[in-house]
Amino acid sequence: MSEERDVMEYDVVVVGAGPSGLAFALRLRQLDADASICILEKGGEIGTHSLSGAVMEPGPLDALWPDWRDNKPEVCVPAGKDEFLFLSRDKARRLPTPPQMKNHGNFIISLGALNRRLAEQAEANEIDVFPGFPAAEALFHENGGVKGVRCGDMGLQSDGSPGPNYAPGVDIHAKLTVLAEGCRGSVSKTLIQKFELDKNASPQTYGLGLKELWQLPEGRGEPGKIQHTQGWPLDNNTYGGAFVYHLENDQVYIGFVVGLDYQDPHFSPFEAFQQFKHHPKMHKLLEGGEIISGGARSLVEGGWQSLPTMEMPGALLVGDTAGTLNVPKIKGIHQAIRSGMEAAEHWHEKGETSGFDARFRASSGGQELKKVRNIRPGFNKGLWRGLFTAAVETATLGKLPRTLPNHADHAVLKRLDEQETVERHWVERDLPPRDRLASVFHAATAHDESQPVHLKVRDPDICVTRCAEEFGNPCTEFCPANVYEMVEEDGNKRLQINAANCVHCKACDIKDPYQIIDWVTPEGGSGPNYQNL
Repeated sequence: MSEERDVMEYDVVVVGAGPSGLAFALRLRQLDADASICILEKGGEIGTHSLSGAVMEPGPLDALWPDWRDNKPEVCVPAGKDEFLFLSRDKARRLPTPPQMKNHGNFIISLGALNRRLAEQAEANEIDVFPGFPAAEALFHENGGVKGVRCGDMGLQSDGSPGPNYAPGVDIHAKLTVLAEGCRGSVSKTLIQKFELDKNASPQTYGLGLKELWQLPEGRGEPGKIQHTQGWPLDNNTYGGAFVYHLENDQVYIGFVVGLDYQDPHFSPFEAFQQFKHHPKMHKLLEGGEIISGGARSLVEGGWQSLPTMEMPGALLVGDTAGTLNVPKIKGIHQAIRSGMEAAEHWHEKGETSGFDARFRASSGGQELKKVRNIRPGFNKGLWRGLFTAAVETATLGKLPRTLPNHADHAVLKRLDEQETVERHWVERDLPPRDRLASVFHAATAHDESQPVHLKVRDPDICVTRCAEEFGNPCTEFCPANVYEMVEEDGNKRLQINAANCVHCKACDIKDPYQIIDWVTPEGGSGPNYQNL
């Protein structure tokens, strides 16, 4: 007999209180004063799981909420001068700033703080916002269409059995389910597979972003200054770069993004970020300062050709759930807001999901992605080829009659016997954090250790046999939070999963070469507690 659960009925349920989900809810409310709308958010508070660069183009937010400047996020600094730097191990050469990366009129913001402001607006407009309630799975009608979502159970013990405080998750039934989970959402992943939404798309490709908020010594900051870098500490075959965004009061955001299509199984994104901070130019900026907060998050880089179909019976994909980030611009917030608003307008006008995918692709957001579609895959053959491709695509406004394909990140990782040793010329470090566990402290992540492990490895035997032999257990390197460890007991090795460390970056779900790791939502409210990232 199935377990009895409470059921709540809404016109629309939105999964995820990020910019796309909140934009959808607010825009639909503007169009329909009577629609019943709820937003589910896995973080214990709005914004605690939000992490982005983040420089925002304000146009879409202006359209959604014209008065937002009267209630700005806590971090909101008008963009000042741009710098684009190419780094060698000990030098920085300034290059012309690419047109897509010029930021006049934009704002450096905290995405978490922006989401809090948008959620306040949603609640003021009688939209139900439920932080701490993750959507664990989709529900379906008898005809196969999406019926809503089931929230995660609370109070389960480590073996999955009900504990003394057990409460079954609520079922949310709705005419429309909007998936706004962000990159590699767990419910979205299952629905993309079920409805084969990606069957006509190029494989999705991702990046892993690591970010810290620093307090600098007095007088060292330059509010509004925006710096981007390419080059060291990455080799020419690894896509990525770094950013430094100067805030007020001598604070800076400093971050590093590496494409998860890197080939070297020994490569550590966390260590590369720390090495970047030790470049002479960055070390001079940070020396004597301290980390306030930090974290990590995967981001969708595939663009136009990797967009899955954004509609299915009863549900829509919006924002980074679909992959609307503009990689050459290094911006996704404006695109997320655009897609959320477009989805709300489509639903209000049509009352059905059919046609939304074509509508978004024809919209300004979709055409923005189409225009730059070849720039990211242009780097698949190395840095210099990528820079040449980017110049050509920019000069021709993306009008060349070609669309370059992407590749699946896990499929390009080389086996140990194929990978040549890469001499990275990395240096001794003296800036914090000293290691990944110290970095987890700055994410303020919290999971009840008695709850079930939310990182599901379908066949752990592969980890100690094939993966150890073929790839050297790359999960122990690519995870920025030291979640995965190979430990030895009585002469035998086993995989130990330190799930309490997890910062919900999803890199393991993406990069695992055997695709046997599934990231699922932990108990509601668990995870990082990012402060103004």
